[in-house]
Amino acid sequence: MKNAYKHNLAGGFAVLLMAAVLTAAAGCAKTKKAEEKDGGAKAVLRIGAQPFPLYSSILVAHNLGFLDEELNKVNAGYVWTSFNSGPLVNEAVASGNADIGFMADMPAIIARSVGQDIQIVGHVGYGERALALIVKTGSPIKSLAEIKGKKIAFVKGSYAQHLLALLLESAGLTFKDIESVNIGAGDMPAALEAGQIDGAVIWEQYISALVETGRARVLADGTGIKRGNMVTYAVRSYAEAHPEVIAAYLRAGQRGSDYIKSNPKEAAAAIAPDLKLDGALVEKIFTKFDFYQNLTPADIEEIGRVKDYILKEKIISNDISIEDFITTRYIKEAGL
Repeated sequence: MKNAYKHNLAGGFAVLLMAAVLTAAAGCAKTKKAEEKDGGAKAVLRIGAQPFPLYSSILVAHNLGFLDEELNKVNAGYVWTSFNSGPLVNEAVASGNADIGFMADMPAIIARSVGQDIQIVGHVGYGERALALIVKTGSPIKSLAEIKGKKIAFVKGSYAQHLLALLLESAGLTFKDIESVNIGAGDMPAALEAGQIDGAVIWEQYISALVETGRARVLADGTGIKRGNMVTYAVRSYAEAHPEVIAAYLRAGQRGSDYIKSNPKEAAAAIAPDLKLDGALVEKIFTKFDFYQNLTPADIEEIGRVKDYILKEKIISNDISIEDFITTRYIKEAGL
């Protein structure tokens, strides 16, 4: 598999969608709350969710009832379906089974580039230390320069790929200098421990779970290199038809963000079962993030930078307008 990374991923997103279909068929998509709230609701918001600490503000809003409360105020309800990755959320949206989803910026950009009529309507959070290149605790690799010729795992098409590109560049290397291994994040810990790979670019919760148990150490993270933006996007037609629902969703997410800041222990306990982690570990993970729903100029600039990277590397073949892709209309309507 030496130098297996290919810069021209012909039909790259189609591959991701096919993987999504197969994974969903295998039972990875899991509906957590399939009932509609308030039978007389004038609108139902179908949310494509992911059970990872990256999205803690929305998970807190869901588990503590903030979503129910804010949507009830506009006489709306919601359906919450949990998926194991951003590409799976993209598949749900593409197939008409979700109206809104949250994920890293890169898969959201990929979805827009292949024609999904979606817009980023809000932020979720970012964490420079929440995405990292890790190696085994006893690994002889001590610097980025030493990953030359090594097997490095990452999910192609994910924001981890962009971090790895930036780290390689900082060390004067390219993807041609490593052996790329494309496996799911959930399979990386076992592959690392078995010696099948030399390193992995992975996100939270995996980083803390491995480091805290002494099974891995961080070689480099996104500090000063990559913000690691998590965003919320909505189907344009749904958002334009129900702007009050999108605004209510964002207000609920902000309440989740505020609760994490003011009550981190209680917030961690509220979502720890979904993450299958100890509450104390979740509380530590919180310290790696800034959660908020507003889109700052720095966030928008970073999303544009990611778009430029994946276009240059031919991960997408169609350019997109960042001005059209990102809207702050609903943030303003939410009063945030």
